[in-house]
Amino acid sequence: MTRTVAALLLASTALFAAPALADKPIIIKFSHVVAPDTPKGIAAAQFKKLAEERTGGKVVVELYPNSQLYKDKEELEALQLGAVQMLAPTASKFGPIGLKDYQAFDLPYLFPDRAAVHKVTNGPLGAGLLRRLEDRGMVGLAFWDNGFRAMSANSPLRLPTDARGLKIRINSSKVNAETIKALGGLPQTLALSEVYQALDTGVVDGTDGPLSNLYTQKQHEVQKHVTLTDHSFSAYVVVVNKTFWDGLPTNIRTTLDGAMKEATRLNDQLAEEDERKTIDAIRNSGKTAVHTPTPDEKKAWVKALMPVQTKMAQQLGLTELVAAVNRDQTAERGQ
Repeated sequence: MTRTVAALLLASTALFAAPALADKPIIIKFSHVVAPDTPKGIAAAQFKKLAEERTGGKVVVELYPNSQLYKDKEELEALQLGAVQMLAPTASKFGPIGLKDYQAFDLPYLFPDRAAVHKVTNGPLGAGLLRRLEDRGMVGLAFWDNGFRAMSANSPLRLPTDARGLKIRINSSKVNAETIKALGGLPQTLALSEVYQALDTGVVDGTDGPLSNLYTQKQHEVQKHVTLTDHSFSAYVVVVNKTFWDGLPTNIRTTLDGAMKEATRLNDQLAEEDERKTIDAIRNSGKTAVHTPTPDEKKAWVKALMPVQTKMAQQLGLTELVAAVNRDQTAERGQ
């Protein structure tokens, strides 16, 4: 247990009792690690607005963006202990706590487009993934899109071999670590809040991550090249502490579920729009060149990284999930 989380544990006892106090508003602390002007930040603000309006002030949502309360490695523990009530971490964060299926989103080139992602997140596979969170003291409310991941560095990354020897920042994910190793790079796990300084000082040479983080965290200002590899998809999972959620009145839970559905639609719409705008904004900054791989270059990236998909699916026990995703894609194409 980290000292930061332990220090707030006593305060969480009172928070669990909040739903039972009719004369006081129910406080939901919603912590996340990205900027308020990202799709996730805007969707969180929309959830707050709708939750407070539709409950007539019986619920108050306190937003804590930009790692104000917890960094990446601390937030899940804080949620499980009840120090916060709601989070929206990236899916791969659930791998280290025994939910290996969530690392499927990191598998290289599993999803060709957003429609394939939504077949999972909005379908039976996604519902099954959310249910599994209850064994870890959480209730899964929704998947939120972030976007396809890109590679950045201070040297061009046109081919997979261009990443050889580079120290590349990743989030905490075995799959992402294997992805960088397959390119001959050196994976470096860092909290999102630490990446800008690490890039600026040369602690790491580049990043593997979604474009929204690259731009809103100003990482592009210290990266000369970005390549739109689209090698994996970054999805968030909105989760709430189970003890807290189960203690809410049924009508409040229903209202919050409705607010979350609307916030999810907004997030996913903004995430797709934001990806296009972010590419233009990075280009227009004059600091970073954005490269879209040619068809031959894309084939080289796929060839280099598909063995990671096979290897890690087997190692993590994800072969059945991968097969189900591929069956859905085949059926969608009418093959």
